[in-house]
Amino acid sequence: MSAKAAAPALDRVVADFSLPTTGGTAFSLRAQRGQAVVLYFYPRDNTPGCTLEGQDFQRLLPAFKRAGARVFGISRDTLAAHHKFCDQFGFGFELLADEDGAVCKRFDVIRMKNMYGRKVLGIERSTFLIDAAGKLRREWRKLKVTGHADEVLEAAKAL
Repeated sequence: MSAKAAAPALDRVVADFSLPTTGGTAFSLRAQRGQAVVLYFYPRDNTPGCTLEGQDFQRLLPAFKRAGARVFGISRDTLAAHHKFCDQFGFGFELLADEDGAVCKRFDVIRMKNMYGRKVLGIERSTFLIDAAGKLRREWRKLKVTGHADEVLEAAKAL
């Protein structure tokens, strides 16, 4: 895979990948077929924006389930850090540990960011909605946390 892979194209089947998860078994995208999948990429566990985003998805989790969609968060944090984050905030969805950043690169969410005046490579907050057949239906990039989970829910209901 090249350093900058092309992100999945809309209305195309997203290639399978596998990552360790807080659910205890490895996540496989192919194993999710038959239900919609929300993959939200976030920069770091236990930071203000990422915590708020997780809480918003948690608040709406019953509605996502009714819409036939599963929610998964992905960052480059370790599985141990993900477990602490889930336990601290009571998340009822799984977090996927992409420690080497391979899946982040596949979805083209690694970007140059400005952190306190320094340029650093990091995850650009992004969300992808994949339908029950495994096709990418929507993507959100450079998003603002407030209201985002609600917008994703509406798109999931419309599938």
